[in-house]
Amino acid sequence: MAHSYEAETILGRIVNEIEETAIALILGLMTLLTFINVVLRYGFNTGIIWGLEAVTFLFAWLVLFGVSYCVKVTAHLGVDAVINLFSPPIRRILALIAAAVCLAYAFLVFKGAWDYWAPFAGFDATSGRWFPTGFENTRDQAWYEVVDMPMPDWLRWIEPIFNQGEAYEKIPRFIPYAMLPFGMGLLLFRFIQATVRLVRGDATSLIVSHEAEDEVEAVKHMNSGN
Repeated sequence: MAHSYEAETILGRIVNEIEETAIALILGLMTLLTFINVVLRYGFNTGIIWGLEAVTFLFAWLVLFGVSYCVKVTAHLGVDAVINLFSPPIRRILALIAAAVCLAYAFLVFKGAWDYWAPFAGFDATSGRWFPTGFENTRDQAWYEVVDMPMPDWLRWIEPIFNQGEAYEKIPRFIPYAMLPFGMGLLLFRFIQATVRLVRGDATSLIVSHEAEDEVEAVKHMNSGN
């Protein structure tokens, strides 16, 4: 089963609140939009045109938040049958190697996420194939819009900043796409936290150990009435 988590620093508590609040809000909005669209479709033969696109974006946001959240609570699954053949010191070394690989992976994905999103916001992507060595001029794509979601009036203030004063008819893509670098930044942050826990000896693995066995034991207790 996933482990409980308690943030030790102010930054950790802030990130924790952002993750859990965002996940709850996204789930609520997805449920509400889907329910309203079903009622409108079957009850009134109409619907929210942009509802499906909004739910699609929200689902993508939920996945990206969930990736980092599962690292936090060690809810990601893994196979430890081979690792458990070794002694505890060797297992610790292997866990640290796995953490280093995860850190490198998260950093590379974060770089890629920024490089993909930056042009949509009118920013420059990073130079360098694997690691950023600076920034390079990138074609401004801030005028790209989503397909259906209309531009709300309370967001019009961004038009002089990102679209040279031109009006958006739909929400610019850089807004929903911003979750890519933000989510990958959260993932990198969570892997850094997990690595620190391994170094300090507060954890022995990045994954849930023996989850299947724990579930089997839980079912046995339920069947026995204990």
